[in-house]
Amino acid sequence: MPERILVVVCDGLGDRPVSGFGNRTPLQAAARPALNFLARNGACGILDIIAPGVRPGSDTAHLALFGHDPFKVYTGRGPFEAMGVGMEVRPGDVAFRCNFSTVDDRLNIVDRRAGRIREGTAELARALDGWEFEGVEVHFKEGTEHRGVLLLRAPGLSSLVSDPDPHQEGVRPHECEPKAPEAALTARVVNAFVKRSTEVLRDHPVNRARRRAGERPANIVLPRGAGIMPHIPTFRERFGMKCAAIAGVALVKGICRVSGMEVIDVKGATGGLDTDIEAKLRAALKALESNDLVFVNIKAADLCGHDGDPNGKVKVAKRIDRAMSLVKKALPEGAILALTSDHSTPCCVKDHTGDPVPLVIYGKGVRADRVRTFDEIACAEGGLGRLRGVDLLPVLMDLAGRAEKFGA
Repeated sequence: MPERILVVVCDGLGDRPVSGFGNRTPLQAAARPALNFLARNGACGILDIIAPGVRPGSDTAHLALFGHDPFKVYTGRGPFEAMGVGMEVRPGDVAFRCNFSTVDDRLNIVDRRAGRIREGTAELARALDGWEFEGVEVHFKEGTEHRGVLLLRAPGLSSLVSDPDPHQEGVRPHECEPKAPEAALTARVVNAFVKRSTEVLRDHPVNRARRRAGERPANIVLPRGAGIMPHIPTFRERFGMKCAAIAGVALVKGICRVSGMEVIDVKGATGGLDTDIEAKLRAALKALESNDLVFVNIKAADLCGHDGDPNGKVKVAKRIDRAMSLVKKALPEGAILALTSDHSTPCCVKDHTGDPVPLVIYGKGVRADRVRTFDEIACAEGGLGRLRGVDLLPVLMDLAGRAEKFGA
């Protein structure tokens, strides 16, 4: 009888030693009785999500965890973001991931996240949506917090363009440059959109209110990650499985939708530090009653990593542990649980790194090893060894009795 599978991905949980914690990682410094229980009673290992030393993006990381080779299927982040916020993406559309950002009077970038703006982005997005330039339809929609999605629609567009977002502060936005002759129109439209965003948003009522409140205005939109929608076979097409997903971030929702998962909205499940982790996992357990595989993404630790906040990351790890205690008690008999991360986001780097991430698999038939604690160091000594992200799904399928025999 095939068993059900629950996969919990703690976004950006992996880290490096912190001197203030006695050279322990934030995960090692956190009280984590539930995670340690899983480690003592499960099989542990570490994952190189893409390959050793390769810094994964959240998009390529999740593609790998879903069993796809990112080098073959990845075309850019934008289309997944568009799907995640509910935009229709047609063949030939070019989509970009965007940030609402803050620039000064000289267009120098002061804050790439506009003070992590949380309110008013829908009004800002509506002011930029539904424009046309050189025959190209320009659509824009807000995402989670400071994020948004730009979608261009017309014949003859190309995603082979550079990013206007320089990925750093204290400099001006870059010009969008075509990387191939056929991308010249796309680049012109993107540059016109960025310029228009400064004109439209400069004195928008939302930004006037933010200035009065002493908050940074979201007075420019910076696109990056251009892409077209790739063809990715769904879980049902590949394995005949019915799958569901719970996530608060548009990007992850988009990848799940493209993969054929039903994305379940959960009250309080956000892409921020305020996300209700316990609500996510309660909903996942409920969804496991009617699905073959349920996937959960928990974003909060990644935000602390990007902010260089190891103490915040410790607090998030404790919250994850408390929520996992519910899963430990209520996991259906026979179900297989995997808990890992999609990449490391060390607080000392404030960005993704190629450091491998810890993995534990727990459930009926799993060969428990000698690992006693769940963290980046202890899990490296586990029985699962060192795997790639694309290896995780086949291992889980085998443990759940869902793998097909190779050969006679």
